[in-house]
Parts: sequence; structure tokens; C-alpha cells
Amino acid sequence: MIRKLIPILGITFVDIIGFSMLLPVLPYFVTHFGMKAIVVGLLLSTFSFCQLVSGPVWGNVSDRIGRKRVLIISQIGATIGWCMLAFSPNIQWVFIARIVEGISGGNIGVTQAYVADLVEGKDRARAFGFISATFAAAMVFGPAGGGLLYSRFGFSAPFLAASALQLLTLILTIVLLPESRTKTEEDQAHVGMREIAATFTNPRFSPLLVQKLALSLCLYGWYSVIALYLAGQLHFGLVATTYYFSAFAVVNVLINGFGVGKASNLLGDRVMSTLGLALLVVGMACTPFVHTSLSFVGVMVLFALGSAYANNGINAMLSNAASDREQGTVLGVGSSLDSLSGIIAPPISTGLLTGYGSHFAGVESLLAAIVGLILGVRNSLVASRVAPVIAESIAAVEELETT
Repeated sequence: MIRKLIPILGITFVDIIGFSMLLPVLPYFVTHFGMKAIVVGLLLSTFSFCQLVSGPVWGNVSDRIGRKRVLIISQIGATIGWCMLAFSPNIQWVFIARIVEGISGGNIGVTQAYVADLVEGKDRARAFGFISATFAAAMVFGPAGGGLLYSRFGFSAPFLAASALQLLTLILTIVLLPESRTKTEEDQAHVGMREIAATFTNPRFSPLLVQKLALSLCLYGWYSVIALYLAGQLHFGLVATTYYFSAFAVVNVLINGFGVGKASNLLGDRVMSTLGLALLVVGMACTPFVHTSLSFVGVMVLFALGSAYANNGINAMLSNAASDREQGTVLGVGSSLDSLSGIIAPPISTGLLTGYGSHFAGVESLLAAIVGLILGVRNSLVASRVAPVIAESIAAVEELETT
């Protein structure tokens, strides 16, 4: 299986190295213009809103015209967006740059659909784990590289480097990435907005999508505030924060690359995802009590395990609930919930930190993780009663597609 995934994983690796340079630098870049911490959350929300709109649309388009073309469009937009960010003279220009990238982006669901095209349903949690491991491996180098470039050359250097890497990703996609999907007349008839809207009311998908939303609210709330949390709680500076991101990425590589597949085989995707949410609850509940780097390592491990098990498990269940021609649409809708969470969660988390201090930075994520855990237990109970019916409906849809 891994051999088939090497091209897309390699391209994703280069892509995320560039993207991850932004993560530890952006909060300091925003405050560099004299803005308060909550503006960081608003900037993340603006980007996520653009991806909320574009993600399902690009996913649906990829079902009809192929994954490769959509990935190329996304990479062109990202290259332009990074260049604009590097030369931003004011905070307004920073917002415009992120809007450009957000509108052209939304390619996470397309990448997942590309992988789902290549592997069988039983292997999808493991395959999605490889995607997450690739993300994490890239983040070993990206944040540290961004911090190093900033410390030597200033804010523009990390953004220009990210733009160059996006351009390299674009070239690699054009030259090396084969199309995973052949366009058919049926795909041409698979028009966009109706199928996207129907996904939310389809009983095969809606319980999982609600749970994914709760999980995404937890993850995006914490990701958006973690640099500021480390500054307030442990008095980290930018360079120390980049080292943390790199260490966290190493842990993520190990868990996603080696742990997710084994957990999925041993527990099943549903139990694995519920266990992950339980670990997130424990980890987020501990954040107010962290006062040393060593104690934060424990929270980091709990968060890494929880996010890997929950996210890959839910994504695998969504993919397996969809027919072959629905993969891009369904996974694109799933990624749009990440974007919606990126709109809602960052202002809440950064607002709590700004108003009440770093001890309250993880409250929003804790509450969202609790909701996700409750939904996971509920979905497990419901699934035990309706799983046979869902399996029959999927089989019927696939039978119709082949006739």
C-alpha cells in the first residue's frame, strides 16, 4: 500500500514544510503591526471562512474532473498568497493575502480523497494516518526553519521560503503525480451544491459530521492559541516555541505512522476515535495546571495520541460510509468543518486567554472534546443497531453505479 502512496505523500511533505513555517511566526507577525492577540484569532478565522466555502466545492469538483487538477489550482493560489504575505506593508494586506490562499485552497479533503481512491476501506485509517504522519514529519523542519529564517533575516524570509516550496510542490504535482480517478459521464452529471447540501442530512454521514465538528472545534481552538499559551504559561519566546512545534511533530510522526494502523486493526475505527476523544478530554483538563516543561510533555503526548486516534478514525469512517464517486464531496465537506471550526474556535480561545490569562486557554477545547466524546459514545450505541441497514444501502448504491 505504501508504495502507491509515495507520490502524494512526498508532495504533501514538501507542501506542509512551507505551510508549517507560518504557525509559530504568524502570532508574532500580527503583533508586530501593533495588534492584540485576538487579531491572531480573527486572521485565522478569515482564512478558515474562505476554506469553508472552497473546501466542499473543490472536493466535489475533484469527483468530476479529477484530483490532480484541483491540487494544481490550490498550489498556484498558495504560492501567490505566500508572496503577498512576505511583502505585506500593513495588517490589511496580511488579511488579503490569507483570503487569496484560503479561496484557492481547501485541498485537504481532495488529498484524502486521492488516497481513498488508491486503498481499500479496511486500510483507510492507516492510510490517513500516513497522511497525518507526513504532515507531522514536515512540521519537524518547517517551524524550526521558519524560526531560524526569522531570527536571521526577519519576517519576510519564512514567507518567501514557503512560497518557493509551494512553487516546488506545484512542479512536482504536474510532473510526478498521476491522476487517481478517471472522469466518466456519471461524474459530469454529479452537480455540486445539491450533493454537498445532501451530505449533511444523509444518515450515513450526518452523525459522523457532527462528531467531527466537535473534534475540530477542540483541535483548532488549541492550535490557534498554543503559541500564546506557551508564552504566558512557560514564558517561551518565538525560537523556543518553534522547538516545541518540532518536538511535537516528532511525537505525531511516531503515533500516526506506527500507532494509528495498529489501533485501528485492534480496536476498530469507531472505538479508536472514541478513545482518542477521551484522551483529549484528559489532556485539555490538565492545561491550567502546567507550570514546567516536563509537565507540558505529558499534555503534549495526550493531545498527540487523542488527536491522531480521533481524527483518523472519524475520517476513515466517513470515507468508508461513502461510495467511490462521493469520496471528494464527503471528505471535502468534512474538511469544511475543520474550516468552520477555524472560524469559531480561534477567537474564543484567544479571547479567553486575552481576558483571563493563559490558564483559560484550553477551556474551549476541553468543552468541545467532552461534547465529541459524548457524541462518540452515542454514535457507537446507534451504530450497533443500524450498521446492517447502512451496509445494505452502500452496497445498493455501488450496485447501481456499476449497472
